Amino acid sequence: MNINYQKVLDETLASLKGKPKLLLHACCAICSSYVLDYLCKYFQITVLYYNPNIYPESEYQKRLLTEKKLLHYLPSHIDLLEIPYQPEEFYEIAKGLENEKEGGARCYKCYYLRLEKTAQIAKEQGFDYFCTTLSISPYKDAQKLNKIGKILETKYQIKYLYSDFKKKDGFKKSNELAYKYQLYRQNYCGCEYSMAQVLSVK
Repeated sequence: MNINYQKVLDETLASLKGKPKLLLHACCAICSSYVLDYLCKYFQITVLYYNPNIYPESEYQKRLLTEKKLLHYLPSHIDLLEIPYQPEEFYEIAKGLENEKEGGARCYKCYYLRLEKTAQIAKEQGFDYFCTTLSISPYKDAQKLNKIGKILETKYQIKYLYSDFKKKDGFKKSNELAYKYQLYRQNYCGCEYSMAQVLSVK
């Protein structure tokens, strides 16, 4: 049975004391916009930009610059931690899965790769929680993402912020904020395989 992760998040937020430190993995500025606006009341947030899946490097840089633009516009102070572009890390986990459809095994391993890096850094740098913006997308499975979070929470002994940010009209609100701030909007998830699938249906 699927878990209502928005309800779990509501319960977590209601139980917080003070403003814990959250390391939030961000896949892009549009997905970040609503999530940051929503969570900044509850946490001291550092955004982690770690996306070795993005192809080509020019696209990676464009999305990173847009993330920085968003943080400049937001009223709350939010730090940014950027991991240098390392596409070989993505290609290593994608071996043999190049022809998988979007949302399949390759995507699961990509989620795991990015979430594990987030958990590792959060543990090393003394954060209270780690999380990702990925669940805001209607194309991303929040059940899978939160199951990965639970595995890594146990492995690294650091709290995962269970969530499904597409709830409460999160995806709609992220698009409204993207329009407000005139954020660059990509038309594929990120990797060259997702780009090829988008181009093949045009």
